[in-house]
Amino acid sequence: MKNLITAFAVMLLTVGLQAQQLPSTTLKTLDGKLVDIKDQISTEGPTVIGFWATWCKPCIKELTAFADYAIDLEEEFGVKVLAVSIDDTRNSSRVAPMVQGQGWEYTILLDENQDLKRNLGIVNVPFTIVLNADGEVVWKHSGYSPGDEENLAEVVSKVARGESVEH
Repeated sequence: MKNLITAFAVMLLTVGLQAQQLPSTTLKTLDGKLVDIKDQISTEGPTVIGFWATWCKPCIKELTAFADYAIDLEEEFGVKVLAVSIDDTRNSSRVAPMVQGQGWEYTILLDENQDLKRNLGIVNVPFTIVLNADGEVVWKHSGYSPGDEENLAEVVSKVARGESVEH
């Protein structure tokens, strides 16, 4: 009986340590094309996915603050940054003008039904995840405070170099 309990505990621990895979979810591009999120991630380096909304001031600050880091990380490590708007169908027409006004060079995707947000168990935005080249979620962060973009850049650099990071 003791061995059975130990084996069960080890199994639970092992399952808990496995990295979360990104769930296959259909999103929309700004031009209305349907894409699977799994087809949008980088297989050559880390992928950063920032969940945001046009009505979320901290989201806009985060994406704006991270823009310069994103360009450098893309050039140095092949990082791909996706900005996933959770604006619903009534508000999604505001996304493209905001992106253009901010000058963001991110790949923008629309999660109008919040399917990806729900599939990942995300409650609030801004919410940022980092995936390794195998498509495994290796880091998550909720909220934004000035300076978080520096921490995110450091995490992405570590993932690109194959170093481990703390969730």
